[in-house]
Amino acid sequence: MPITKGVKQLCDEAMAEIENMPAADAVQAQYDEGVQLVDIRDIRELERDGQVPSAIHAPRDMLEFWVDPESPYYRNDFGTGQKFVLFCAGGLRSALSAKRLQDMGFGPVAHVVGGYGAWKQAGGATEARPTKK
Repeated sequence: MPITKGVKQLCDEAMAEIENMPAADAVQAQYDEGVQLVDIRDIRELERDGQVPSAIHAPRDMLEFWVDPESPYYRNDFGTGQKFVLFCAGGLRSALSAKRLQDMGFGPVAHVVGGYGAWKQAGGATEARPTKK
């Protein structure tokens, strides 16, 4: 059976309902104590491409579990009341994730337009992910 709604449409719909933060604004927002950057990329992407020093890592597949206080996987990082600004590699997964969190009643939440790639182009700091020994 063919799908009735593709990724492009899902992302377009999400972006119409969430806050879309330009990368240059996210670079500035990292200094705001009321903002927490959240990298939702897969750990292999962080190891390969680097990470944003001020961001916490919350892989996309665990995000809903980590923000829900009723979940056995809840992380206190998400109970601070800060504004959470999500990013992925290119801005699509983070848009869908921000929409999902918003649908859960979690927030405030936004996503970085263009993701990690746009972050780097905007002059945002990056660093290599430390390797485990």
